[in-house]
Amino acid sequence: MAAADGPLRSIELAPGTAGQRADAGLAALLGISRSAAAVLLGEGNVRLDGRRIAKSERLPAAGLLEVAVPERPDPLKIVVEEVEDLKILGDDEDFVVIDKPVGVAAHPSPGWVGPTVVGALAARGYRISTSGAAERAGIVHRLDVGTSGVMVVAKTEHGYTLLKRAFKERTVEKVYHALVQGLPDPLEGTIEAPIGRHPGYDWRFAVVEDGRHSVTHYEVLEAFGRASLVEVHLETGRTHQIRVHFAALHHPCAGDLTYGADPKLAADLGLTRQWLHARRLGFAHPRTGEWVEFTSDYPADLAYALQALAENRI
Repeated sequence: MAAADGPLRSIELAPGTAGQRADAGLAALLGISRSAAAVLLGEGNVRLDGRRIAKSERLPAAGLLEVAVPERPDPLKIVVEEVEDLKILGDDEDFVVIDKPVGVAAHPSPGWVGPTVVGALAARGYRISTSGAAERAGIVHRLDVGTSGVMVVAKTEHGYTLLKRAFKERTVEKVYHALVQGLPDPLEGTIEAPIGRHPGYDWRFAVVEDGRHSVTHYEVLEAFGRASLVEVHLETGRTHQIRVHFAALHHPCAGDLTYGADPKLAADLGLTRQWLHARRLGFAHPRTGEWVEFTSDYPADLAYALQALAENRI
């Protein structure tokens, strides 16, 4: 259908996408950066109901998007590439803690053509653990491409083994902040609902009866009317867990068009991705056993959205 030779992804548009610019809507639907979406559109790799569309075109409330994602010769090869806004929060013999920006994947995977954490660390001269699959070297947990915040990567085999075990045994403290639509009731609680592949969309997840056990604890920190800032503690770590659980409660993350967020609110807040940030990460040091914690500040786009709500500008 298009210029690329990569896998074809078909996405049925829903009313929530109506009025979104094609580059912003595609970025939200695929969980990629807006600039990466603009490249796909500019290269003719995206069609709406069979016709090529421009990045500035507005998406309709219904239709079929077809996206051909270009493939590298080896999609699992680590591409050494500097990511300027990736910050180092902690650098230890056994691990490195980063502040991952939006639009960066944890590691290479089929269909992903953007920057990765492992590639960015390699560009800065870091040697990371070789345990696990080659393309996932040192990766003991992941953040979605569209989620920013704290992430730890193992540098040694010792660090990899103990950190991987800590995540598996759930002794790691993972704290996220999310801006969700409306006001959750109760203001503090636990969401326990199994998560699995969405039966109708292979690129989405959902609460399904035969899904994997998933537990999310939350507390409302501040209510703004149209949205609420919540602190989330993950007991389990399923793909898209926070996004799926809050969408199931009819309080999707602001800006998360993939899971039913209001596009008008997203536009009002200047969001081109879900408002979800890995705020804090704590774990026992793999060598000393001492508890260590790392915190990430909100990036500019998320801070802007909060300020707009606090100042009643929307």
